[in-house]
Amino acid sequence: MNLRLALLSLSLLPLIACTRQDNAAPADTATPATSETPAAPAEAAPAADAATTPAADAQPADAKPAEATPPPAASTPAANSGAALVPGQDYDEIKNGQPFDPLNGKIEVVEVFGFVCPACASFQPQLAAWKAKLPADVRFTYVPALFGSMWDDYAKAFYTAQALGIEEKSHDDLYRAIHMDQTLKGERGRDSLEDIAKFYAKYGVNPETFISTMNSFTIAGKTSKAKQFALRSQIQGTPSLIVNGKYLVKGTSRDDQLRIADQLIAQERASGSK
Repeated sequence: MNLRLALLSLSLLPLIACTRQDNAAPADTATPATSETPAAPAEAAPAADAATTPAADAQPADAKPAEATPPPAASTPAANSGAALVPGQDYDEIKNGQPFDPLNGKIEVVEVFGFVCPACASFQPQLAAWKAKLPADVRFTYVPALFGSMWDDYAKAFYTAQALGIEEKSHDDLYRAIHMDQTLKGERGRDSLEDIAKFYAKYGVNPETFISTMNSFTIAGKTSKAKQFALRSQIQGTPSLIVNGKYLVKGTSRDDQLRIADQLIAQERASGSK
């Protein structure tokens, strides 16, 4: 079955929590997880459209609901048709939230994701189609989650591919390799760095160069920044959408999440928060 059709069909399933199992393998001590999530990844993933969440001992600050806001100025299709957003129901306001990167006149949308996460894989075709239609004043950024072990390995691989100029053309293919072709293990068992580098070799990168870049201080700095962003954004699972570092999207379905994101974008545009 075509990857896009297979994953998109899974995205029609209800949102179900996909939690890390308590008996998951311990994380690589050289790459600790954020204080919000323990340093071990999910050992078994439930339904493919489930939202992967950190362990039960993670204690993100709960965003307190505020009074419902009026409908924002609509400038995107989903915003034009959406009802007024309700804080605490449609989104959580992130206390002292900050964007991942300086806005520089843009409205930022971040997806916190994991290549090993089945829910992220099923969401990707729908998200990519939505991303392609975003207005010019919106900047979309992928930020990998670091929950320990293979999550951290693939977060490093993401930034390594980005540094070597091959991330965009390999992004969807890596999901396919893990979740459809199963030529990489993902959460089914930890892939070696050599296995990961071998995957990226098809894009013209020497495997030794890829591994040495993965282990560089530059990549360590990028993954540290990603961890800190997830921590202050009160991330409770993947995939998660955050607008301007201030709003963590909730919603009852993937379509609903994108509707909410569109309305938050319109709201930020109308308020001049760029």
